[in-house]
Amino acid sequence: MMTDDDIVRPALSVREVEVLRAWIISDSKGTVARSLFISPATVNTHIARIREKYEAVGRSAGSKAALVARALQDGHVGLDEL
Repeated sequence: MMTDDDIVRPALSVREVEVLRAWIISDSKGTVARSLFISPATVNTHIARIREKYEAVGRSAGSKAALVARALQDGHVGLDEL
């Protein structure tokens, strides 16, 4: 049986976690961009890199729902924030 210690977590940057958290609780990437003072293209780039990092450790996250699950599993966001 796998434990939390067995899960390989990707090394996300502080900014990637910030963008991920904002996107999870937001209505749109445009809202995230405005709140973080970055462009929507930059939000897209961060999300794409986050997905690549999860894929690289064998934990695919191709949808927003999958990224929410990964963020919950890895402690980047709590259920009370959703």
